[in-house]
Amino acid sequence: MLVGSQIFRIQARFRRTVSFCQPLPWNRIMTFSLIIPILVSGVALFIASFLSWMVLQLHKQDWVKLAQEDKFLEAARGCDLSTGSYVFPACSSPEEMKSEEFIKKQEAGPCGFMTVTGRVKMGRNLGLTLVYFLIASFCLAYLTTLVFRPGDKADFMTIFRFVSTASFLTFFSAIVPHAIWFKCRIVGHLIESLAFAAIIGAIFGAMWPAA
Repeated sequence: MLVGSQIFRIQARFRRTVSFCQPLPWNRIMTFSLIIPILVSGVALFIASFLSWMVLQLHKQDWVKLAQEDKFLEAARGCDLSTGSYVFPACSSPEEMKSEEFIKKQEAGPCGFMTVTGRVKMGRNLGLTLVYFLIASFCLAYLTTLVFRPGDKADFMTIFRFVSTASFLTFFSAIVPHAIWFKCRIVGHLIESLAFAAIIGAIFGAMWPAA
């Protein structure tokens, strides 16, 4: 019995060792091999985003200054608004939406949406933006490894087309329903998304690891 139990322990230990030594899935290995393109892409997209906002000013017309800003701010301070998103006029139920009073408010106007943010923390927001681009680049890299395996004939244009298409959908698609419902301007986002797609597609195409 003692010999049998020792043999059983040795077998169990051998199984754990073999399991530990098994190679990682190929797509995980490929994702790790793309760390440099991921980092380069994240930083490149961050710089491109900065240029689009601060130099090219693609979003200059996304928000405009109120004609009577001081009067509006004075009135808003009296409303004791907290940080958050607001809609006006607002209703608390579908029944209230159909009420005559609510309909008169909509007809009289103005109708709109407002976001109260408090003082903008530039350093924090820039840092989070960089993190966002790094995460997006990592996810796009992982997605690409699900399609292209080691040994596949993946030339520059093949990788470029796939990654740029996926990245364009990533950066632009979400803003479309937002624009439909909240009337935000999307021209700058469209130009940005096309540029982002070209940048990350070119980086991954040029730095894709050889088979």
